[in-house]
Amino acid sequence: MKKQYIIPIFVPHLGCPNDCIFCNQKSISGQKNNMTKEEAKKIIDDYLQSIKNEEAVVEIAFYGGSFTAIDENLQEELLQTAYEYIKTGKVESIRISTRPDAISKEILKRLKKYKVKTIELGVQSANDYILKRSNRGHNFNDVKKASKMIRWHGFKLGHQMMVGLPESTRIDEINTAKALIKLKPKMIRIYPVLVIKNTRLEKELEQGKYEPLPLVQAVEVCKELVRMFADKNIEVIRVGLQNTDEIDKPESKQSEVVSGPYHPAFRQLVESAMWYDAIVGKIKKLNVKVKEVEVTVNPIDSNNVIGHKKENILKLKETYDVDLILKQDEAIKQGKSKIEITKTYQDFLE
Repeated sequence: MKKQYIIPIFVPHLGCPNDCIFCNQKSISGQKNNMTKEEAKKIIDDYLQSIKNEEAVVEIAFYGGSFTAIDENLQEELLQTAYEYIKTGKVESIRISTRPDAISKEILKRLKKYKVKTIELGVQSANDYILKRSNRGHNFNDVKKASKMIRWHGFKLGHQMMVGLPESTRIDEINTAKALIKLKPKMIRIYPVLVIKNTRLEKELEQGKYEPLPLVQAVEVCKELVRMFADKNIEVIRVGLQNTDEIDKPESKQSEVVSGPYHPAFRQLVESAMWYDAIVGKIKKLNVKVKEVEVTVNPIDSNNVIGHKKENILKLKETYDVDLILKQDEAIKQGKSKIEITKTYQDFLE
């Protein structure tokens, strides 16, 4: 399989008609200045020079802000800049992220002209009250209309949702996942809400009007969501914001994060928790007291089975007095496993 590379170009806050309660795109992206075609070209050239794999599949991605809501001339300039690399064969496709209320037939026609392949919509919630509470400026009906139009015009549809928005509950987030599954996206990003400096949410935190999700609770909710999407073959391409100088633990000097369920390996926490559940589920089905369990997985899954800082090994021993033996087998498909009970207490006593 050819390795895929994404060249990220951030257009922070361009095109956004309002400020979402949680948002400071310039802090999140680390991009302080607005994007120009010259800067975009420099970013693309620098990335292409660093990609040594001649068989690589390269995609240019316009992230942040709301790409299809920015000035049309700038849209054309940025798309034309990216399209030049498609024409020369150096880049295969373009991806954009935007708002659900910034999609129309005319906009999709323009994107098609420049070989845009994937459109990601910032959905955040399927609950109109929560969307209004977060000052999103659109409702879920906008999401449904935009999603159907995107798929109808042959684009690859992606969604982004958030966990822990003001007044949102676990049930709201489960219902959001169910609603998005019905819209048949190919991919999903799941972001637990972090409180970022210089946002309205930071003021609400200071005033005691908002309480971020604890890390453990955020992991538990995201675990359920990942399982739901995976069961419907919807690829979960990110869980948690990417760790950067700006997105770091609140104690860090350069961090823009004030509070919230931040962890540098958040996705690993979620996937490790899912593996732990699978192992415990297997143990509980047996009518014997288990002493040792052997789990064989693809080498790629090894770290998640063990858990962050060997959390799963330690928790199994502490909770169930079970020893976890890990084996690797490249023949096993990623995400799959073979779980065998290798010792029971009856064996131990004998």
